[in-house]
Amino acid sequence: MDNQESVAARGKILVAGGAGYIGSHTVRRLESEGRDVVVLDNLSTGHREAAPASFEEVDLGDREALGEVFEKHRPSSVVHFAAKCYVGESVSEPSKYYLENVGHTWNLLEVMRSSGCRNIVFSSTCATFGNPVEVPMTEAHPQDPINPYGRTKLHMEHMMQDYAHAYGIRYAALRYFNAAGASQDGTLGEAHDPETHIIPLILQVALGQRDEILVFGDDYPTPDGTCIRDYIHVEDLAEAHLAAVRALEGGRGALECNLGTGQGYSVLEVIEAARRITGHAIPHRVAPRREGDPPELVSGGSVAREVLGWTPRRSALDDILRDAWNFHRKHPRGFE
Repeated sequence: MDNQESVAARGKILVAGGAGYIGSHTVRRLESEGRDVVVLDNLSTGHREAAPASFEEVDLGDREALGEVFEKHRPSSVVHFAAKCYVGESVSEPSKYYLENVGHTWNLLEVMRSSGCRNIVFSSTCATFGNPVEVPMTEAHPQDPINPYGRTKLHMEHMMQDYAHAYGIRYAALRYFNAAGASQDGTLGEAHDPETHIIPLILQVALGQRDEILVFGDDYPTPDGTCIRDYIHVEDLAEAHLAAVRALEGGRGALECNLGTGQGYSVLEVIEAARRITGHAIPHRVAPRREGDPPELVSGGSVAREVLGWTPRRSALDDILRDAWNFHRKHPRGFE
């Protein structure tokens, strides 16, 4: 079988939430591999401009429309990014999170089951672990989420475990730490509304869109008193999703792994690196701690390396900031 026949035999990939931040980068990586991709997104937070692939504007809550998409495209694999992802909002509006994260994923799994699609790569999160009992946090770390966002993501993992056992669904749950960065050509990047991620917020100060960056707490038990996080380049995440699709197509199932670098950076270290990359002063001000912010979240574990053959290649902090700065300078108002 030649390469073109091999690609065709692997079938079409449906990317739910493929117009979003990580989804759009993954779509681009899948297409660069010659894969046939269809993006499904309701555009509530995604951007049509970020997903030039074959596109279906459908909400996962619309079971009938979702079934029609599967009937039309007959995907053999799904990559699932479509979910609500704001911790604070999940606390104030848990109903929305249980409906759209858990309920809509049930819709997706049911349509997959009825259409004969057996592979799903799922965008999970380190928030399923809750507060760390050890650092770095390996795949064996207890899962005890502390907010509705993390709990709904853990429910989604449990649903896939049950569907795997009962119906033969093959799944990969990829637990990210802090996704960051942008495509190296500056055409894809973060464009959230509201923006809550620290790197784009810092870069908005450099762009003159904010006066300062708030540092929530400087009295944590860390070397400089600020929180430490593990930042992973979005293109490395896209590569991991491709590797997970390949593993499922090869017959691997029930895969759960962490995606991070194993290297943590404090808030002040990120700000200082951004000053170096952008050449701007980037004033900061210390504010009170936010409830629920652990002092340190750093990935551990070896499943991604051993099973997927994946290691991060572009997740040095300067690379992340340089690529993010390139995108935000070219797109100061996102995709508008």
